[in-house]
Amino acid sequence: MGSSGRETMPDMRIGTLRRGRTQEAGPGVGGTARLDRRTKNLTKRLRPGDIAVIDHVDIDRVSADSLVGCRVAAVVNAAPSISGRYPNLGPEILLAAGIPLLDDVGREVFTRLKEGTPVRLDGTQLLDEEGTVLAEGIAQDDASVAAAMAEAKAGLSVQLEAFAANTMEYMKRERALLLDGVGVPDVITAIDGRHVLVVVRGYDYKEDLAALRPYIRDYRPVLIGVDGGADALVEAGYSPDMIIGDMDSVSDDVLRSGAEVVVHAYADGRAPGLARVQDLGVEAITFPASATSEDIAMLLADEKGARLIVAVGTHATLVEFLDKGRGGMASTFLTRLRLGGKLVDAKGVSRLYRSRISTTALVVLVLAAFIAIGSALAVSAVGQVYLGLLLDQWNGFVFWLENLFS
Repeated sequence: MGSSGRETMPDMRIGTLRRGRTQEAGPGVGGTARLDRRTKNLTKRLRPGDIAVIDHVDIDRVSADSLVGCRVAAVVNAAPSISGRYPNLGPEILLAAGIPLLDDVGREVFTRLKEGTPVRLDGTQLLDEEGTVLAEGIAQDDASVAAAMAEAKAGLSVQLEAFAANTMEYMKRERALLLDGVGVPDVITAIDGRHVLVVVRGYDYKEDLAALRPYIRDYRPVLIGVDGGADALVEAGYSPDMIIGDMDSVSDDVLRSGAEVVVHAYADGRAPGLARVQDLGVEAITFPASATSEDIAMLLADEKGARLIVAVGTHATLVEFLDKGRGGMASTFLTRLRLGGKLVDAKGVSRLYRSRISTTALVVLVLAAFIAIGSALAVSAVGQVYLGLLLDQWNGFVFWLENLFS
C-alpha cells in the first residue's frame, strides 16, 4: 500500500452507486472523505454522496442503517466488517442499499487521509484526485459477505458461551439492583401507575414511533428518551419527560427542553456526561450502574411503579444482543427477565393496539347524531315550528339570489 506514483487500476470496478458528485475524475465512486473512528459520531456530519471512512469491527445493524440513512456514496472500513465472531447484520444492509464496502484497509488510512479530501473508490483501492493509492483492502460483495456470515454462524457457540459468562458476572455485580432496586435514584417525574415509553435510537425506531401514535395519544405515557432517543422523540413531535444516558448523543437543545435529566454513571460513581449537562446550566442526577443506559431506564421505570413499559428501538432477540458485540448486553437480557410481562416491545403494541375510536366509527357516530336530531325535530310540534322558520329563511335566501342575478 504505497503512496508513491500512479498505479495501474485493477479490472474490477465498483460503479453500483453514483451520487450527485461532479468531482469523479475516473472510474469507480467519488466523493468527499469524512473520517471518524466512531461511526456514531461520524453519522452526525455525513452528507449525501460522502465517502465514510470508519474503524468499526463487525458493523452492526444500527450503524449500517445510519450510514444508509445518510446516503453515503461508499464506506471504507479500517477494520474487518465481519470478524467471524458472530453473524453481524451491517455489511448485508450496506450492500443491499447499493453502497460499496471497502473492507479492512488498515488504520493507517486515518494518518494518510484528511477530512474533506476528494477521494475515489475504485475496486480494491481508495485513491486521491491524482490517482495516488491511499489505502487498499477487500471489496466486499454479496458472495464474500455470505461466505463470511456462514463462517460466523458456525462459530456462534463460542459467542453464546461468552454471553452466558458475561451474564453470570453481571448478575453477581448488580444483584442488589436487579433484585431489590438498590441504587435507583429518586426522580421528580410521576411514574407510579402510568405507562412508560422508553425510546432508544435503535432498530426501526422511526417506524415504531409512527405506529404508536394512537397509543401515545390515548394513554399519554411517560416519555423517556435514552440518549439520542430523546432527539427521536422531539423529531416525532413529542416532548420527552425524562432523558437518561451518558449524554454522548443527545443534542444541546433537547437537553435544555425542560425534561428531567438522569446521567448514567459508572459503577464507581464517575459520570463523564455530567460535566456537559452542568455546562449547559441543566440540573441532573446520576444513576451509577454497570448496565446499559436503556436497561437503567427500564429498571428505574419499574422501580418507580410503572404499570406497563413499552420499548422502542431496544434489543429484543439473541441476534440483536450479539449484534452489538458488547458484554453489556448481558444486562439487557437480565433486565428483561426482571421486568417480565410488564415490558412490551413496540412492535407488539402497534400490532395489537388500535385506537379506541376509529375515524370511520367517529364519522358514523356524528351522522347518526344528526339523523336523530333531525328526526326529533320532524315529529315534535316545536321542531316543526323551527323547521318552518328555517324553510322561510331558505326561501328568502333563494329569492335574494334570483333578484341578484336577474
